[in-house]
Amino acid sequence: MEATVIAVAGSRDSGKTTTIEILTRELTRRGYKVAVMKHVPEPNFTIDTEGKDTRRFAKSGAKTIISVASNEIATIEKVNVENLSLKEILKKCDGNDIVFLEGFRKLVGKMKDVPKIVAVKSKEEASEALTAFKPILAFTGPYSTKNLNLRVPYVDVLQNPEKIADIAEKTVRKSFP
Repeated sequence: MEATVIAVAGSRDSGKTTTIEILTRELTRRGYKVAVMKHVPEPNFTIDTEGKDTRRFAKSGAKTIISVASNEIATIEKVNVENLSLKEILKKCDGNDIVFLEGFRKLVGKMKDVPKIVAVKSKEEASEALTAFKPILAFTGPYSTKNLNLRVPYVDVLQNPEKIADIAEKTVRKSFP
């Protein structure tokens, strides 16, 4: 069984991370195995920091470095991601029921097989989202789209976390009846 993928999109500081936190908390409470994948747009970002052994291993030529601590395992893969498809990236999340994507705007924007939850800060962002993202399951974020009379529901995730989780869970059930 492949995981259901749901993208959470929006501009910086629109509430994407908060939405995913709430979805993850609610859905894991319901028994789902949840993975989260975040796109980091900074071109020189690395989790592999200078001065650490993992960086030394990478500089010596290792393409995969695995760090094992008492409560986590981190895998660092040194690869050119420009040529990876979403399907190839998602293989890293095998064994989960749901994968939430944060970011990946250009990659998933119009992909009809990846439903989106869009966090917005203004009416303009909501209007732009209607053309940039297909399909949209719900709007969230600091700007309420309720007064725009859209067919897409607005959910205040802080006030009603169960409702956004219900929407995501309904999507999972459609994928795996």
